[in-house]
This record gives sequence, structure tokens and C-alpha cells, in this order.
Amino acid sequence: MRAHDSATASTRIAVSTPVGTPVTTPRESTPRRSTPGKNPGAVGVVQAALGVTAFSLTFPATAWGLEGFGPWSLVAVRTVLAAALAAGCLLVMRVPLPGRRHWAGLAVVAAGVVLGFPLLSTLALRTSTTAHAAVVVGLLPLTTALFSALRVGTRPSRTFWAAALAGAAAVVAFTVGQSGGALTAADLYLFGALVVCAAGYTEGGRLARVMPGWQVIGWALVMCLPLTVPGALLALSYEPVQLTAHSVTGLLWVAAGSQFLGLVVWYRGMAAIGIPKASQLQLAQPLLTLVWSVLLLGEQLTPAAPVTAAAVLVCIAVTQRARG
Repeated sequence: MRAHDSATASTRIAVSTPVGTPVTTPRESTPRRSTPGKNPGAVGVVQAALGVTAFSLTFPATAWGLEGFGPWSLVAVRTVLAAALAAGCLLVMRVPLPGRRHWAGLAVVAAGVVLGFPLLSTLALRTSTTAHAAVVVGLLPLTTALFSALRVGTRPSRTFWAAALAGAAAVVAFTVGQSGGALTAADLYLFGALVVCAAGYTEGGRLARVMPGWQVIGWALVMCLPLTVPGALLALSYEPVQLTAHSVTGLLWVAAGSQFLGLVVWYRGMAAIGIPKASQLQLAQPLLTLVWSVLLLGEQLTPAAPVTAAAVLVCIAVTQRARG
């Protein structure tokens, strides 16, 4: 009889409990196993770091691409290839069109990250070494944090700003020392690239809070197709093309790795840990690019590089610990 009453009571509990509502029993209390969702901050840091690693290969890959393509051809073709990859993913996943309220933000991402930064940095690399370009772009984290404060309303702590400014000062000192105390045309291209890229990163990070990061860059790439397809055809008709192992590898990396996959994990990371902190991880990007420039391009580093590396790494540690 007691067994019957117990079974009846259990049945009543199951019927009265809404579907999907967990029923806690003494044996099921507070599982201690960690799940991937337990520490989204750590996952976001890893994703942003993967994006930085992909971006650090952009300049060496661009230098390889310029061995067989003109600057306009390289930028246009890389964007078309990345857009084709993104469009395929969007179609396979049957992703609906973004809402009208997101179109302006996607246009900013397209103008800054898809078109502006690749074009300006590629034009700079015609006369600048990848090592020099890398340290100039080291100012991108501070620029992104400034755009974030203006656009998103983030208010990082004083410690954060002090560390970010110290890292930027180290990068500026290194850059000025390398250029002999005077800015070149390549530097102006790179500074322009910083501004448009920081705007694109900030807007993309904001959009990644309401839609998956890969969709942000995917739709931005697709939006550019009406410009990039005719632009690629026109550029290829005027600029000579020489297909080599280096030029093809460089083109494929900047299209798939830098322009799409790297931005996917980067925007996811920014959405998870915030734009200012994610942007400070990019202080490591010039250092990684310096390593690639030596290993892949055979460029010679100056004695100031290790000093700058140590200073930047300290700044990264401080900014990651500082709370907004």
C-alpha cells in the first residue's frame, strides 16, 4: 500500500510539473561538473586571442599576395572570395536577412573592416615592411577603446586607461624610432586604417551582442558584393597577375583566415568579454606579426623589438585585470 501511495505521489508531481522544468531530488542536488557555459569570460578571451592570431598573419600574407597581385586586385579578390564563403554559410544555415535596424551598423562594419582597413593597409605595405606596419597598427586597441567609449558608452577604469596609454606609448616610440623620427606616406595610410578599423570593430562588437559574430561579418561581406565583384574584374583587367605559391597562399589566407574566420571568433570574443578588454589583446598582434615577418619573410628585427614586446605584454596583463 505504501508503495502504491509513493508511486501515485510521484505521478502527481510529474503531471503537475511543467514540461522542461527540472525536479530536484536529494540525489541530484548541485552537480559540481563544470560546463562550457560556466565561464563565458574565459571562452571569450580564447576566441578573441584566436582572432588576434589570425590577424597577426594578415600583413605577412598580404606581402606574399603582393608578389603576384596588384594592391587593388588583391583587396577586391580577397573580399569576393570571403563573401562567397560567407554567403555559402548563410545559405546553408538558412539565416534570415538582418532587421532594418541593423543595416546601418553592418554598413559601418563593411566600410571599416571589409573595405577600408584591407585597402589602406595593402597600399601601405607597398612601401613599408610588415614589421613597421605591425607596430603602427599596435595603436588599434587604444583607438578601438576610444570608439567604444563614444559609441557604446563603456567607461573603463583609470587603471585600464593608464595601461592602455602606456602600451600605445611604447608602440608609438617604437614606430617613430623605426621611421627615423618622420612619418611616411605608408604611416598615413596605416593611421587611416586604424580609424576605420576601430569604428568597424566597435560596431561589429555591438552587433555581436544581438546576433552571432559570424553573421555580423558574413552580412557585411555580402553587402559589399555589388562593389567588390565589378571592382575585382576592373582591377584584374588593369593590374598584371602572376600566380605563385606565395601569392596564392597569401590571397587564400587573407580571404578565408583574416577576412572571415578570424573576424568570426574575434566578434564572438568581443561580445563575451567586452570591446575594451578584447581590443587590448590586440597589443600582442604586432609582436606576433614581428615573429611571422622573421619566419616567413626573412625580415630583420631591431634591438628595440624585445623591449617593446616586454612592455606590451605587461600592459596586456594589467588591462585584462582592470575592471570597468
